[in-house]
Amino acid sequence: MSVFVTLSTTLRNFVPGYRAADGLNLEVSGPTTAGDLAQRLNLPLSEIKIVMINGRRLELATPINDGDRVGYFPAVGGG
Repeated sequence: MSVFVTLSTTLRNFVPGYRAADGLNLEVSGPTTAGDLAQRLNLPLSEIKIVMINGRRLELATPINDGDRVGYFPAVGGG
């Protein structure tokens, strides 16, 4: 199955060559969750605070389906 992945801010540093303008088109086989996909990308799960799948905030345990758009976001600070 094919999925499209975007990474926000500091999470981009964990994927060499990641280009924010392009995102990542990945081919994934077998049952996969958002957490499995993050681990495949070498993203530390402890750094991921928000997972968006097709525009909805969901959990790392959520299954990924063909054609899904997955976004990973770290904690956001401000003040």
